Amino acid sequence: MIAREALWAMSNAELARKLAAGFPLDEAALVGSYRGVSLGLPALVERLTWTTFRKTFHRGDDGRVRGHNVRLEQRGRTGPAVALRRGDREITFGPFVVHAPDHDGGPFACRSGVLLDYGAANPALSPLARLRDPLVAVNEGSTELLLGATYLAFGPRSLRTPSFFTLEREA
Repeated sequence: MIAREALWAMSNAELARKLAAGFPLDEAALVGSYRGVSLGLPALVERLTWTTFRKTFHRGDDGRVRGHNVRLEQRGRTGPAVALRRGDREITFGPFVVHAPDHDGGPFACRSGVLLDYGAANPALSPLARLRDPLVAVNEGSTELLLGATYLAFGPRSLRTPSFFTLEREA
C-alpha cells in the first residue's frame, strides 16, 4: 500500500513512472469529492497559485462522469479543506469530462486510469480547453488515493507540464 506521503516525497521523474504504471479506474467509482495536493511545481508558482484544491465528480444529465475544481483556503497539505466562497457559493473553475485515456497514453504514457478532458467541457478558445489530466489509482482496486498530472493538448501534439497532483477521497 502506497501512502500519500510517499508520493509527496517523490521527484517528478518518479511521479511520471508511477503514473505510467498506475492502476485502472472505474469512472463511476469516482463520483464524489477529492482533496487535491499539487506536486512538482516550482515553489514560486505554488505561492502564486495554490497547493491544495478539491475536485468533484458527478454523473451528468448525459450519463457521462463530469467534474470541476473548487478553490480552497490554503492551509497546508494536511490542513482542513475549506472551500473559498463568493457569497453563499463555492468558487469553482475548470469543468472537465471524464473518459478513457488516449490510446497512446499521451505524453505521460498513461494507458490505465481515466483522462480528465477540459477541452470537452470548455469553449474551444478558452485557455482551459487545452488541459488534460491523466488520472490513475495508486493502489490496485482502490479509488481512495489517486495520482494525476497535467499536459496541454494541441491537436495531435501535446506538451507535458511539471504539474502532478494527488487526490484523496473526502469523507
